[in-house]
Amino acid sequence: MASITVRSGKLRLDFRVHGERCREQTVLHDTETNRRKLTKLLASIDADMRLGCFVYRDYFPDSKRANKFYRLDNAAAKRKQEISHHYIATHSQLTACDNVTFRAFADEWFEENKPRWKQSYYETITIILNRYLLPTFGEHLIANVTRADILKFRALLSQRDRSLSNDYINHIMTPLRMILSEAADRYEFRTPFENIKALRLNKRDVNPFSLQEVTHFLKHIRKDFLPYYTVRFFTGMRTAEIDGLKWRYVNFDSGYIRIRETLVNGRPETAKTDGSVREIQMSQVVRQAFLEQKRINTDKSEYVFCTKSGTPLDHRNLRDRIWKPALNQMGFDYRRPYETRHTAATLWLAAGEAPEWIARQMGHANTKMLFEVYSRFVPNLTRQDGSAFEALLSKHIQGDTL
Repeated sequence: MASITVRSGKLRLDFRVHGERCREQTVLHDTETNRRKLTKLLASIDADMRLGCFVYRDYFPDSKRANKFYRLDNAAAKRKQEISHHYIATHSQLTACDNVTFRAFADEWFEENKPRWKQSYYETITIILNRYLLPTFGEHLIANVTRADILKFRALLSQRDRSLSNDYINHIMTPLRMILSEAADRYEFRTPFENIKALRLNKRDVNPFSLQEVTHFLKHIRKDFLPYYTVRFFTGMRTAEIDGLKWRYVNFDSGYIRIRETLVNGRPETAKTDGSVREIQMSQVVRQAFLEQKRINTDKSEYVFCTKSGTPLDHRNLRDRIWKPALNQMGFDYRRPYETRHTAATLWLAAGEAPEWIARQMGHANTKMLFEVYSRFVPNLTRQDGSAFEALLSKHIQGDTL
């Protein structure tokens, strides 16, 4: 019977072929993930043997034993060719995932995808797996998870924790969909996630500041944080972008701010998306804010905005220690710091800037979000609420009959 053993800390396959015992050393360390990989390999070998299609050199091309089975391999290869019309289907049935649990496959999927994830996304997936998916589906056979199981799980998320928004529940469902879809592709079964639509999201109202409110805020904010909030209000930068901004990305000669890095959970990371990598045009007000910050900073840190010791800002600490008290002192109702980004967008629109230019400044792929999210604020800011068109008609066709 085939088995997996360990030699010098590396896994080794031990199996019999044509009545002979064979051992093949691998370079894989002894981990649960690697053992699962070799278990699948042995299952595939067993299926080929049962079909009379096992070609030793196809599995172990560098093995010295491959020459020993040269003639038998040729016969097996011929047999495989003869039954090629149904080989894949039959082989898949013999290696079906009847003993593969959701937990085992999820662990393997996680290890395979981890190298391409950002650290923050890796941490998010870890939380979702350990807190939600594995406790529910962990011991299910991967092929036995049904559409009903998925829908029941999603419904229970809402019932158990009322604080979970539809948006976050959709985030929980995303890795579940990815895991089941990948398993379905590998083991050739129909994914149960098919045609399950994401929960509908209620549009979150944005609450940007008016220009008068911005002016009042900047007039009364602590002087050492005036440059920081000036840049936030007039560039539309995301929190992670401004907190991760380094001096080398601020070009006074060209007048542009390059968005290349972010700061997530205290760690530098790349920009949120490809579209987020951009250049933001520096207004004169923003330029002066940077110059003032440079005077305050005195080159003690590579980060533009930092603590007295030169370390990056902690946005949660800043929100609780500076932002909230400032709003309260100024008589403003609480708004998220992220509203500074929305404020920049509405002020640009109100000023009559081209939507395409604004979208580039914001890091949006197109103008769709601008019109969906911000357009309703423009009439209140510009007073262009239809009266301009009425004035145009009155001026050019006054006295005419329509």
